[in-house]
Amino acid sequence: FVVSDRKMKTYPAIGFFLLFVISYGSSENSSTPRGCGLDLLPQYVHLCDLDAIWGIVLEAVAGAGVLTTLLLMLILLVRLPFIKDKEKKSPLGTHFLFLFGTLGLFGLTFAFIIQEDEMVCSTRRFLWGVVFALCFSCLLAQTWRLRRLVRHGKSPSGWHLAGVAICLMLVQVIIATEWLVLTVVRDNKRACSYEPMDFAMASIYVMFLMVFTMGFSFFTLCGKFKKWKKNGVCLIITLFFSILIWVAWMTMYLFGNAELHRRDKWSDPTLAIALVSSGWVFVIFHAIPEVHCTILPSQQENTPNYFDTSQPRMRETAFEEDIQLPRSYMENKAFSMDEHNAALRTAGFRNGSLGSRPSAPFRSNVYQPTEMAVVLNGGTIPTAPPSYTGRHLW
Repeated sequence: FVVSDRKMKTYPAIGFFLLFVISYGSSENSSTPRGCGLDLLPQYVHLCDLDAIWGIVLEAVAGAGVLTTLLLMLILLVRLPFIKDKEKKSPLGTHFLFLFGTLGLFGLTFAFIIQEDEMVCSTRRFLWGVVFALCFSCLLAQTWRLRRLVRHGKSPSGWHLAGVAICLMLVQVIIATEWLVLTVVRDNKRACSYEPMDFAMASIYVMFLMVFTMGFSFFTLCGKFKKWKKNGVCLIITLFFSILIWVAWMTMYLFGNAELHRRDKWSDPTLAIALVSSGWVFVIFHAIPEVHCTILPSQQENTPNYFDTSQPRMRETAFEEDIQLPRSYMENKAFSMDEHNAALRTAGFRNGSLGSRPSAPFRSNVYQPTEMAVVLNGGTIPTAPPSYTGRHLW
């Protein structure tokens, strides 16, 4: 009986312990977002939270953009030793800078998906304008290159193109640095405490680059070298969609979210969507066509163009130089050509004492001497060679 009493006292204790573990686990699961692990920091919950699906979608799209951009960079690196055309090899540095800037756009998207803190906000404020400035500076250098190619058929050197792009980007680096120093260091404000209008005003230089490049890109369609105009069309399309994206995100970020009373919840998704959309526009409408044009084999320059009248004509080799023909055939051919040329010179024209003679069809079957043949032979009628058979052999 003593043993049975101990067993009966032990069972309620085990049941109470199991209920405590289950209740503790349920409380932990209720505080953890659905789709995330128990040991995930709260800062990164939007990367896996199934209730806030926008973070997962943008994460997947941005990840696909990163892989695509890295693939394009790898293709250029592999094909680099095989690119011999000077006009295609000169902008390779600018292409790599542009792909690096596009990779930065996709990577910066993750900074707007995770929750903000001082370090994240500083990264957002600094890299937003710098990465966009790098991309649009490369587009402006590309516009300059296409303008030279369309008009003169020659491209600026690769060092000039890359130098222009880097110098234009450094202006935005200075602007972003001054903004952070004046607001965070001097005024001792938090990096996350800034107004949407301040964020937009810090990107004025990027807007200037975008609009100026758009206007300058239309000159890439005016020139005599038409094969480069396709690249100019792709450039115009890229800038057109970029301007639309910037108008859309600034409208929502500055006015739309406040009107819908979603300013705190929709500000980060708005900026993240703008980054992903701009990155894919750059990849689809500019990076892929330029990489394809760069690795495409050039036409052989020594291939003769038989339809080009500016090229010197090939020397016509006489048929007799290659094949030794019988002497009788050569005499018949020379006699027939003399008679044929004389008929051409005298047909339909007035000839001194012989008077006018109407043009008549050429006589090819029966030998009939013309007036010019009579004159050239001193008034005597020439006779056909012994081998003449009454028909031209040729």
